[in-house]
Amino acid sequence: MRFVTGRHLAAISAAALLALASGPASRASGESEAQVPPSESTAAPAKAADSAPADLSILRICASEKQPPLSMKDGSGLENRIAAAVAEAMGRKPQFVWNSKAAIYLVRDGLEKKLCDVVVGLDSDDPRVLTTKPYYRSGYVFITRADKDLDIKSWADPRLKTVDHMVVGFGTPSEAMLKDIGRYEEDMAYLYSLVNFRAARNQYTQIDSGRMITEVATNKADVAVAFAPDVGRYVKESSTPLRMTLVPDDTVRSDGQKMPQSFDQSMGVRKGDEALRDALDAGIAKAKPRIEAILKEEGVPTTPASN
Repeated sequence: MRFVTGRHLAAISAAALLALASGPASRASGESEAQVPPSESTAAPAKAADSAPADLSILRICASEKQPPLSMKDGSGLENRIAAAVAEAMGRKPQFVWNSKAAIYLVRDGLEKKLCDVVVGLDSDDPRVLTTKPYYRSGYVFITRADKDLDIKSWADPRLKTVDHMVVGFGTPSEAMLKDIGRYEEDMAYLYSLVNFRAARNQYTQIDSGRMITEVATNKADVAVAFAPDVGRYVKESSTPLRMTLVPDDTVRSDGQKMPQSFDQSMGVRKGDEALRDALDAGIAKAKPRIEAILKEEGVPTTPASN
């Protein structure tokens, strides 16, 4: 799901990312504290959540209003759909606790404040939480127009050094590889133009995943490299036929360092809440056929989970 776990730790230090998600740097973004708007799908206020016993008929799911197509306020996001399927398999009613910030803040401003009890779509090695067994594994993908002779399958493809613009996410393995092949400086101004030249230092800044696909579809970029769950829906729905190819997981930088490209996805609960983690594991196993169907419907390519 997110931008503070394994698929970003491959490119940025864990200390820097954890500081962004939990410390002063996140507040520097200027975003307000977590807001949980009153509605039928929100939980009780924080004080009530701390004092009231858990309602085992409900699964309170931390959810961001600002993470399409993974999480969307109408409940149609990929992670919303998977969470609802697992809740129903557990015999519980899914209750989304909406946060007005980006999903990177869900653990700090939702889970840790006990406003909600589970975060969906975390990398399985996320150090902030207790994670379930993986319920799918996916990876970064190359996206190009199907009508172009540009079937990129590896970062070692020499054409990547000469194509027109490439669009990648900030702080991702893709950005690290763009630098490694020596063309980051060439694309840097273009990439920052997609976020209105908002600096990524000390504040959460990311290129909208839909915008990444539009750039390729409209010939403003030749190649996009993104995490497949973030873009699968947009690739599938594009009126311009697009090609999507998983980046090999054996990708290495020029200095020989391995650069992981695929990641197990889990749900996360507060550390110490083994009971809920185990109940989620049972629900995930029961909902596996539905989860697989949702991923297929969303156009997300998967590989076998490593754990």
